[in-house]
Amino acid sequence: MTRAQKDRLTSDLRMVCMRISRRVRFESTTDVAPHQFSVLIRLEDGPRTPKELADIERVSAPSMSRTVTGLVERGYVDRADDPTDGRQVILSLTAEGRRTVRETRRRRDQWLATRLERLTDDERALLADAAALLERVSAE
Repeated sequence: MTRAQKDRLTSDLRMVCMRISRRVRFESTTDVAPHQFSVLIRLEDGPRTPKELADIERVSAPSMSRTVTGLVERGYVDRADDPTDGRQVILSLTAEGRRTVRETRRRRDQWLATRLERLTDDERALLADAAALLERVSAE
């Protein structure tokens, strides 16, 4: 493969991965915005402070505060005082938050499954091989 072909492959793969990610996030999300869903996923792993979430999501504390407030108001997230540090708040998923995570994932999977159904068996097999390779690339 020539240098130009490698450069083209690099660009094409980056762009198509971004497009698929964007489409899955935006076309299958109705209950919560993508940035809110990302916070719910982080809380699925266990309770966190707003600062921890802001650091993980790489956003400012005020931005995270607005996101969390919206999720609390909708009943997806609970706030509790930190038992060891009264200045801190601990955030955790509610039962409704967990349901929303499950439902959003189901819709996202369905969106992609619908498109995969339009492919041939050979094309789906090729994508399965490509997924394994992309997983290897993303793990480095």
